[in-house]
Amino acid sequence: MPTQILMPALSPTMEDGTLARWLVREGDTVHSGDVIAEIETDKATMEYETADDGILGKILVPEGSAGVAVNTPIAVLLADGESLDETAPLPPSADAAAPAPADGGNEQRVFASPLARRLAAQQGLDLSQITGTGPRGRIVKRDVETALPQPVTAFPETPAAAPAAAQPTPPPAPQPVAQPGASDVAALYADRDFTEVPLDGMRRTIAARLTEAKQTIPHFYLRRDVRLDALLALRKDLNAQLAPRGVKLSVNDFIIKACANALQLVPAANAVWAGDRILQLAPSDVAVAVAVEGGLFTPVLRDAHLKSLSTLSAEMKDLAARARDRKLSPSDYQGGSFAISNLGMFEIENFDAVINPPHGAILAVGAGIKKPVVAEDGTLTTATVMSTTLSVDHRTIDGALGATLLGAIVEGLETPLALLV
Repeated sequence: MPTQILMPALSPTMEDGTLARWLVREGDTVHSGDVIAEIETDKATMEYETADDGILGKILVPEGSAGVAVNTPIAVLLADGESLDETAPLPPSADAAAPAPADGGNEQRVFASPLARRLAAQQGLDLSQITGTGPRGRIVKRDVETALPQPVTAFPETPAAAPAAAQPTPPPAPQPVAQPGASDVAALYADRDFTEVPLDGMRRTIAARLTEAKQTIPHFYLRRDVRLDALLALRKDLNAQLAPRGVKLSVNDFIIKACANALQLVPAANAVWAGDRILQLAPSDVAVAVAVEGGLFTPVLRDAHLKSLSTLSAEMKDLAARARDRKLSPSDYQGGSFAISNLGMFEIENFDAVINPPHGAILAVGAGIKKPVVAEDGTLTTATVMSTTLSVDHRTIDGALGATLLGAIVEGLETPLALLV
């Protein structure tokens, strides 16, 4: 029986993708593990391997097609001796057939997008009770939002002992103001020149993720200034010694190391929100925001507390280069408990960063600027001062714990020799 090849979910946030290129043609024989197509996700262009042997009988989605929903049939695979009857409906795939029992029990398998699963977990909803409106009945974000319970009256009425006098009808409750649609916004600028820029997968994902983050994560912010003079002097000496090896450390390398060490010193803050529980990580897996054309990536430096400054520097340069070339794999940017966003190179003094769920916190780093400061002996002097702002998920980290974490980061940066141990 012909088998459908479905558009895969190649990242946790992928709702749809672009079928960039077919690497095989109709009639070609393919084997399990063969790369048959290139698919653009919200993060990168990735190779897609077939899981079965057979003959590619028909391509259903031509290359270059954008917005192909996950689990949509993209091709048909035939076994030896089979032929494709184009007039007959294609058989349903195993993934789209009646839900199968879950492992180790009698529960029905529920098909839902990663975003829908995450929202349902946050709201305590049972996905099996929600009707999906996505491809093949898949549950998507709008289905979860529709299923959210409506607010109930805080004090329900009790039966009256006797008929009461008619009460005036209360005015209707104010309804949330609907957000203007694309055509409504465009109409406001009908008499102005503008260029319409369509959203690609990355920009749509960034918009959805940041909206979700600000709507669902209770952010609070902690701010500290860091005196960088000792760090800058140490960096200058180290770079002079490392120059023959072609190594040049950046201030950002010291920041990564200081954050990684701080997460070890304050282990309760090395945590992520998991819907109905908190996961406290043992290693320091630190994500670093990298700006690319059209958006950004947050590749993760794993076990950063165990690595030297030179190793972190080399690894960060490699991840940043591959991010700009869109060659990161999902394992490069998934996970981590903590992130760093540094805009100091753009001469931004300070800012507030948005937490990237499920991370517990993100450190916003500004530029180092010469400022007048009061020395320990009370005299006025100058120092290079860098502003830091820690955005914290209050569900995971409380105020005192966040302050302790930021204090450990600042101490590491102001006593940088300890980062070399």
